[in-house]
Amino acid sequence: MTFSLEPAQLAWCAELRSLAAERLHPLADKGEPGHVNRTLVAELGGLGLLGRLFTSGALDLCLMRESLAYACTEAETALALQGLGAHPVHAYGTEAQRARWLPRVTAGTAIAAFALSEPGAGSDAAALDLRAEADDSRSGRSSDMSQGGWSPDASLGGRSSDASLGGRSSDASLGGWSPDASLGGRSSDTPAFTAAPDGPARWRLTGEKCWISNAPEADFYTVFARTTPGAGARGVTAFLVPADRPGLTGRGLDMLSPHPIGALDFDAVPVTAGDVLGEVDRGFRVAMGTLNLFRPSVGAFAVGMAQAALDATLTHTAGRDAFGGKLRDLQAVSHQVAEMALRTEAARLMVHAAASAYDADDPDVPRRSAMAKLLATETAQYVVDTAVQLHGARALQRGHLLEHLYREVRAPRIYEGASEVQRGIIAKELYARQEAR
Repeated sequence: MTFSLEPAQLAWCAELRSLAAERLHPLADKGEPGHVNRTLVAELGGLGLLGRLFTSGALDLCLMRESLAYACTEAETALALQGLGAHPVHAYGTEAQRARWLPRVTAGTAIAAFALSEPGAGSDAAALDLRAEADDSRSGRSSDMSQGGWSPDASLGGRSSDASLGGRSSDASLGGWSPDASLGGRSSDTPAFTAAPDGPARWRLTGEKCWISNAPEADFYTVFARTTPGAGARGVTAFLVPADRPGLTGRGLDMLSPHPIGALDFDAVPVTAGDVLGEVDRGFRVAMGTLNLFRPSVGAFAVGMAQAALDATLTHTAGRDAFGGKLRDLQAVSHQVAEMALRTEAARLMVHAAASAYDADDPDVPRRSAMAKLLATETAQYVVDTAVQLHGARALQRGHLLEHLYREVRAPRIYEGASEVQRGIIAKELYARQEAR
């Protein structure tokens, strides 16, 4: 359990906040809303921060995300998405896959994306429709994988002998995010996302992914598809799919906070055994291993935003004249500020505890990660909302820090497992522990 940081860690966090404010924020301001800011990503690579995604532990990841979020949420998100999309390659990929993509990811010259959610499979990510069925029984498509100007790279066929690298078990029914927290069933007008065999150890991916960060501008996607029908979480395979594969197209989505996020359409996209991450039908292990690492750091992102809102509120209430004194002199105000600080620090400690548990290979990681993400994201929502209330109308003016944070803080309560999903994980882990006694 980590209850305080070492002086070197505190100094590093301060340095990151300065870098974010002085070097990254100006680049973020020049980016086009709703699109990948490649200049910003390249700068993160040049500063060595992207490389740390794969050489540091979960606590370091949390410290990076909180520090960057405090001064530049765009930089924080760009860094996190590189890690989320490329971690499966780092942890489960072959040597050839890692050699091809990870140097470019860490340099900031290749954009990664994590493609799990579908129109009918968001919070219930294990319900994604990805079936393996005979290709000729569906459409009579030839098994010639070289059509469309693409041919499989024979050098990518080797599978790493360490299939467990980086993976952690978790609740296989809980994963991605969707605007509808009650998702589960697929609507009748949504095409099924299928992985049809196309010869030995070859498949065709057909269907749609939705709400995918960095889509459709990423250079490669970690795609989760169903290879065994009716097997639930045990029938999903993870594939590394370069963006230039024939049949893969996408479109951007206009969101409340203008992040690069979109939908992907797969029209018989060819993949082979050389594109598999981990093992066939074991892709949900890849997804959950990745999310267990990144969920606490989503909480760190939220804590960074909460701290920025708290500090802005301290400055405002200490200097604002009202009712013959300063706002801070009003007990109704000062007690709200105290509550904001209390919840922010509690969330930070829980995030650090969850990250430390991950680094220590604690078997209780799923519960701790869920608790950290849940508490921190809900806390940030409260803190930012209270900060807006104490600032008044000025906080709602376009361009104000709190106006920006007010839009940014909502999504983390949904993605990488909605708050309701986290409560489900926590309860399931608690009852499992009780039954094991």
